[in-house]
Amino acid sequence: MPRLNKYIASTGACSRRKADELIEAGKIAVNGKIIIELGFYVREKDKVTLEGKIIRPQTLEYYMFYKPAGYITTLEDEKGRKTIYDVIPPELKHLKPVGRLDKESTGLLIMTNDGELINQLTHPSVKVPKVYMVTINGKFTEAHAKEMLEGIEIVTDTNEKKIAYAETMPVEINNKSSVIQVVLYQGINRQIRKMFAKLGFEVTVLKRIQHAIITLEGLKKGQIKPMKPKQVKQLQGYLKKINDVK
Repeated sequence: MPRLNKYIASTGACSRRKADELIEAGKIAVNGKIIIELGFYVREKDKVTLEGKIIRPQTLEYYMFYKPAGYITTLEDEKGRKTIYDVIPPELKHLKPVGRLDKESTGLLIMTNDGELINQLTHPSVKVPKVYMVTINGKFTEAHAKEMLEGIEIVTDTNEKKIAYAETMPVEINNKSSVIQVVLYQGINRQIRKMFAKLGFEVTVLKRIQHAIITLEGLKKGQIKPMKPKQVKQLQGYLKKINDVK
């Protein structure tokens, strides 16, 4: 018998952490009775509802998608722009992306209906690395690398000022352009582009090549394919290890 929060997470409705909030808010009922006890256990025959709507466990799916440029990472867009769901097969449109890539960026997106995994990979308290290959229009120096590591103040889309950090490793440097591997542990929208802009550079190419331990290896641009059970198990083990250390 699973705990109620685990049962809710298994339906894909949300993460366990969010499920706890829903339970405490009185939005979950079992067999018609509101349950606010976090340690409540669900039996196989129980009927669980979220705000009156029946929710049931679903088969959890995990995919890797190589996002091409020109698509935004959302289900629908009020401006009529193309979204990643114009590329992804219709039968997989129930999957959600783990994080986002802006319109002109390319690379890895993990796609899943596992709300718990999405929360573990994106929650600010869990420092999961995202690795990018970035090309800029100028010469990147050790001084620039130090500034990015120590923190650069950027303005978010909601006009908040935040200190953004990034680890960098030069791959190819010349006077006209530089290719740099960038590792982020934060999740600020357009963070890499804004950080380089503050240093006087324009990002001309931005590709995510790795998220946690999952990489783009074996994927072609625009392709989506299921993760192997071994990969899912390794990813879950990796996240558990991070949480145990936290």
